[in-house]
Amino acid sequence: MTAFIAWRGHRPLLFAGLGTLAVAFAAVAQPTAALAADPAAESTLREPIMVNLDQAKLMKLPERTATLVIGNPLIADAAVQPGGIVVLTAKSYGMTNLVVLDRNGATLVEYPIQVVGPSDAVVVVFRGIERESYSCAPYCERRITLGDSAGFFGANLSAVGTFNTLVNRDNK
Repeated sequence: MTAFIAWRGHRPLLFAGLGTLAVAFAAVAQPTAALAADPAAESTLREPIMVNLDQAKLMKLPERTATLVIGNPLIADAAVQPGGIVVLTAKSYGMTNLVVLDRNGATLVEYPIQVVGPSDAVVVVFRGIERESYSCAPYCERRITLGDSAGFFGANLSAVGTFNTLVNRDNK
């Protein structure tokens, strides 16, 4: 109230100032009111799903699901399984979303997906700017982890590839 007392004697300026304030408030409140008027925009968004890097998470899809859309497939991927189950696989750190659509293209539900670091016992060794990751459960072994130095990452990836080739050759 004290702000209005200071304006006594300057009523035209007071009303012009209040008018400008009302217009500014209406401009800011308008987008919020538009979102509140659209019940589909609010009702389809769900709580974020946390998925650990290099892991998968199962979830049940809503009835009438026809299409899945992943915002950024470099962060997470989805594979539909029989029975309305989807397998979410974390591929890289970050945040993306999963949008579930029906046959008409209407959004049934939207899930934010947050990919976080590994949950197991990981030891990270820095040698200057070089980074190496080890899985220490129960013994520390080299681990292929996104963000490790190119030489360390490449050597581990090559070793796993060679191992898989040998195993597949022996199983034929």
